[in-house]
Amino acid sequence: MSTYLAKKSEIERSWYVIDAAGKPLGRVATQAAVLLRGKHKATFTPNVDCGDHVIIINCKDAVLTGNKLTQKKWQRHLKETRYDTLMATKPTKAMELAVKGMLPKNTLGRDALLRLRLFEGAEHNHQAQKPEMVEA
Repeated sequence: MSTYLAKKSEIERSWYVIDAAGKPLGRVATQAAVLLRGKHKATFTPNVDCGDHVIIINCKDAVLTGNKLTQKKWQRHLKETRYDTLMATKPTKAMELAVKGMLPKNTLGRDALLRLRLFEGAEHNHQAQKPEMVEA
């Protein structure tokens, strides 16, 4: 019996919507990373980009559990921002950082991150693609 390996030309991409309202940030990010990577498909091939497009709505309503809101920090060159400030000012950036950390650190991960669309509110402008809702 031979192993199936997907070819780049055989990949069919779907669109999915995840509602982050009232859900933990990490749980939503994990679900998005699996869809972006394509690991939910029976035709998953590790060295081929076979993931789908993901739209995350209501990023501003995502929840951080425990003391993460005050203790967790986003650090970059000589600057750090607490997550309570980050969630208040740029909630899509917090979601993007969480999803990015769960993707591989190579060209497959960078290409997958380009298929992620983030929105603070409940409205998005991708209705023409007929995305289907994903329940957590």
